[in-house]
Amino acid sequence: MLTRRLRQSVALLAVALGAVYAQAAPPASLLVNHKAPGVVSHDLNGKPLNLAALRGKVVLLNFWATWCAPCQLEMPAFERWQKQYAAQGLAVAGISMDDDAGAVRKTITKLRVSYPIAMGTAALGRSYGGVLGLPETFLIDRAGVIRAQFQGETDLNKIEAAIKSLLESH
Repeated sequence: MLTRRLRQSVALLAVALGAVYAQAAPPASLLVNHKAPGVVSHDLNGKPLNLAALRGKVVLLNFWATWCAPCQLEMPAFERWQKQYAAQGLAVAGISMDDDAGAVRKTITKLRVSYPIAMGTAALGRSYGGVLGLPETFLIDRAGVIRAQFQGETDLNKIEAAIKSLLESH
């Protein structure tokens, strides 16, 4: 039998968890075909990173971390695509979900990544459906609408095909 104090603690915890879930963003898959949540930050070089300023471009927005092996495998492809498709309107941006900017700098130097990388926050992750697994990549069309979402290790050919399709549709 639960003591009165324990029942009160359980009740308070249930109320607190209910409040957290009530404030949570929808699952990432529900964001497809909806306007992308805003990203306003500074990259690791101190330059502004504002998703709204990229309207008119197709944006590959990648959530990643230094400890994530699949993340590090796909980042060189993202770098290639940034260079290959920039003239057609592709912009790549990364959001590191690490706590240590120093480790992030080392990783992007090692991988020779030149596209903007900003440090993510829990709030930003929640706005994109929780970003519970990494990597998590969103393709955003020229109007700022999420058109595709890739969770976990994904066939890079599928991501590139989706990019090409978005670049071709004006």
